[in-house]
Amino acid sequence: MCDVLNVEEIFASKVFTVAKMRERLPKNVYKEVKKVMEQGGELSLAAADVVAKAMKDWAVENGATHYTHWFQPLTGITAEKHDAFVTHPDSDGKMIMEFSGKELIKGEPDASSFPSGGLRATFEARGYTAWDITSPAFLKEDATGVILCIPTAFCSYKGEALDKKTPLLRSMEAVSQQALRIVRLFGNTEAKKVVASVGPEQEYFLVDREKYLKREDLIFAGRTLFGAPAPKGQELEDHYFGTIRERIGAYMKDLNIELWKLGVTAKTQHNEVAPAQHELAPIYETANIAVDHNQLVMETMKKVAGRHGLTCLLHEKPFAGVNGSGKHNNWSLGTDNGVNLLDPGDTPNENVQFLLVLACIIKAVDIHADLLRQSASDVGNDHRLGANEAPPAIISIFLGEQLEDVVKQLIETGMADHSIHGGKLLTGVSTLPDLEKDATDRNRTSPFAFTGNKFEFRMVGSADSIGSPNTTLNAIVAEAFCEAADVLEKAEDFDVAVHDLIKKYLTEHQRIIFNGNGYSDEWVEEAARRGLPNIKSMVEASTTLTTEKSIKLFEKFGIFTKAELESREEILYENYSKTINIEALTMIDMAKKQILPAVIKYTKFLADTVVTVKSAGADASVQSEELAAVSAKLAEAKKALAALEEKTAKAGEIASEKEKAFFFKDEVFAAMAALRTPVDELEMIVDKTVWPIPTYGDLIFEV
Repeated sequence: MCDVLNVEEIFASKVFTVAKMRERLPKNVYKEVKKVMEQGGELSLAAADVVAKAMKDWAVENGATHYTHWFQPLTGITAEKHDAFVTHPDSDGKMIMEFSGKELIKGEPDASSFPSGGLRATFEARGYTAWDITSPAFLKEDATGVILCIPTAFCSYKGEALDKKTPLLRSMEAVSQQALRIVRLFGNTEAKKVVASVGPEQEYFLVDREKYLKREDLIFAGRTLFGAPAPKGQELEDHYFGTIRERIGAYMKDLNIELWKLGVTAKTQHNEVAPAQHELAPIYETANIAVDHNQLVMETMKKVAGRHGLTCLLHEKPFAGVNGSGKHNNWSLGTDNGVNLLDPGDTPNENVQFLLVLACIIKAVDIHADLLRQSASDVGNDHRLGANEAPPAIISIFLGEQLEDVVKQLIETGMADHSIHGGKLLTGVSTLPDLEKDATDRNRTSPFAFTGNKFEFRMVGSADSIGSPNTTLNAIVAEAFCEAADVLEKAEDFDVAVHDLIKKYLTEHQRIIFNGNGYSDEWVEEAARRGLPNIKSMVEASTTLTTEKSIKLFEKFGIFTKAELESREEILYENYSKTINIEALTMIDMAKKQILPAVIKYTKFLADTVVTVKSAGADASVQSEELAAVSAKLAEAKKALAALEEKTAKAGEIASEKEKAFFFKDEVFAAMAALRTPVDELEMIVDKTVWPIPTYGDLIFEV
């Protein structure tokens, strides 16, 4: 008989939750903590000491020996430095475990080796971590033991943000303040803040670890740099939502348990489109906690995979020829008294507050489409966006038939007197119920789609932090709310003014609305006619951070300074160049040390075969043709290898980070593709027993 898993009992068992604080803290301290969490401000040092002791006691009871300020530097992953709770032994030589409020509130990791884009010189080592009271502390358990992890922000000695969390928190405050102005105009005096909520769907691949370790490209680059397609791919659509195999199911079960313990609301799991690809989706949380939890999801996915002899690949395009992985960022806004600002209700044409919010978001996305595109940019995502499997690189908004019809009425007449309703879906089977239809279908080709009571930003890459896209979303919408409130707060007749403003925004920014097929060539042409930006690569997208428009936006709400934006642009160029350089060097290494030597040995075998067959008096034309074909491709690969080595070396001589990044994109990346082509063709004709690395068939079908 199998053990019964009590999910309610284990959920958040490794988290210092609000409920645990309520149990362990004196009432006055608990009230102070809650007030700071909900309204902002600073916790007194006396209260921080009490919280720190309670947190330490709880952690030690659960086996913890160390604590860490857990933060998210501009590497895109998390960082931690462990400190033991131990202090100097007392006079009797007994070790004492202590943790002070000062240690809880502030840490001091070395900041010199993290990306700073020029904000910090190498010799300037001091950086600070600051406790984020709104994100709960948790316990991580692995071979190092049990560690108390305290989510923190990370900044330089001079105060510049060096992480993903600080700008996100700033943006959340900005959108809350401006959204409150909007809801106040509609009579909501009870709400104290508006919260951005996020539910990120996480796609990933699983491969056998033994095979993974035989591929340098997967180890160093996270994706296959060589690889011919397997005879079967995803064309039968048989993997999508298919029965989950036993080995994968066991992994998913353990993954869920680990995530539930950490308070992550892992809810949905299924097979994705590509073979060996899967998805996990959580329930919505505040944007801040959702970002923290998504980092934990990615870390835990990798850790649990190892227990099952698997490796989790989070790269956006680990395999050519099959779908890559994204991270659908479901974003919404709601007041703290329970009003979802993106809920259209049964009659959206009559819901004026919703229509104003919608019009503001449409305006924000149109004006800052370039920034939104940039926020979803990373090196791996360049392989995926616009590749007929993911949203195109062109930002547009899908509203669906119901809202599109309402918008059309408002643009044409200034009034919307009706809205389309879903009706019933008749199944035609007496034993099946008739179904209530939604008022609109979904559009999987749209990068930014309205899906009932939220927007789904589908461009985000699977390996990327969702901190940047949500910071940008919050910022651009805050600006639109601010500008709308500036107009409406001065209006003599609010009802007339709000209807006029909604019509104005929808009319001026309707070009961003597109409900059709985002994968089609026709849409690319139509988008160009509309004047929508088509930013095809991460390098091009990076330039949008420091335009006058972007600097004005982010400085207005105190989310980024000009220096912080310039640093991030520089970091993106550096990251792109370093990533492509690693990939190029890996290709060179694999080609020179594994693939070409194996093919040369195979040509010797073929040549010996030709001689042997001819000496036996038989026809050796087939063997000779095979030898000629392999030799020709070998020569082509050797020539392409030399060209790649030359281009990679030349890239290293370029001083400007921006120029270097563009050179890697335009020259080195093209040289990599030129080498891959003959090598992949060789894989198709060389004896499989000779080929030195596992093939696509080995990797994605034998899991």
